[in-house]
Amino acid sequence: MKKVRLKDLAYARSGDKGDVSNIGLMAFNKENYEIIKREVTPEKVKEHFKGMVKGDVKIYEMPNLDSLEIVLYNALGGGATRTLRLDQTGKSMGQALLWMEVEV
Repeated sequence: MKKVRLKDLAYARSGDKGDVSNIGLMAFNKENYEIIKREVTPEKVKEHFKGMVKGDVKIYEMPNLDSLEIVLYNALGGGATRTLRLDQTGKSMGQALLWMEVEV
């Protein structure tokens, strides 16, 4: 197996609700969806973001859209009105996730 970055398999869009960041990871096709569904786990996502995500990571499958909804709890340093982070609303979290390597 070889490793590729998620950016070669999917699009991403992210946002926030308070201190929770959510990432929509949309595969380019059904084959890629099967790969990301297998390779993108809560443990791997949390490791990818190192110490930024303090809470749980939950992943919801959306097979009708070939997508995953990834929810990162306690991930924005308190939320937009409380954090000193540059990305208060988590808009860059999706792009950062696309740099994660997975096996294909």
